[in-house]
Amino acid sequence: MSLPEIVTRERWRAAREELRRKEEAVERARAALGAERRRLPMVEVSTEYVLEGGDGKATLLDLFGDRTQLVVHHFMFAPGQEAGCPCCAAFLDQLDQLGHLAHLRARDTAFAAVSLAPFTRLLPFKARMGWTVPWYSSCHSDFNRDFEATVDRDGAPAERPGLSCFLRDGDRVFHTYSVYDDALDGIGALSGLLDLTALGRHPHGSDRLRLHDEYEH
Repeated sequence: MSLPEIVTRERWRAAREELRRKEEAVERARAALGAERRRLPMVEVSTEYVLEGGDGKATLLDLFGDRTQLVVHHFMFAPGQEAGCPCCAAFLDQLDQLGHLAHLRARDTAFAAVSLAPFTRLLPFKARMGWTVPWYSSCHSDFNRDFEATVDRDGAPAERPGLSCFLRDGDRVFHTYSVYDDALDGIGALSGLLDLTALGRHPHGSDRLRLHDEYEH
């Protein structure tokens, strides 16, 4: 293994300062990109997708609960498999540590995982992983295909991981953003997800983080 060069404190400070300027430029570009993302137009979801979860059948609108935004994790889990995708599982591990997603919910944002496998396959795997996040099966609907989590590759259907963001206005649901595959790399569990949404990190004036048991549920 090649280790970093050993230098004096003065040389380290100079190198760190040069890197800091580059980091700040990247952060400014990231902020500008986030603002542009929030200005994307949205499209109304006219199909009433029927999903299956722990409480039975649910529509996409049901997944919002009483929140204004919804982030869906397209979790790769094919109908014939006994276990889900390890990379998707690693991503969901982060989300399950958010204090039952209290930080997202306090920012008017719901979260759910959706997979193509039947719920009878998802349930034992969810128990094995010890997850508490809402998880639904889309096996009886076109949800995966319509939101491009299932695509045709070499003449056969194939799944890919992704995130899709939705916004509700009353009973109307709108699709605002989606991201797939390697573009998921580097998305953090809280701020990174909120950065993908239409209202950003501070919907309705919400601001500072709290301990998750200090939020009002």
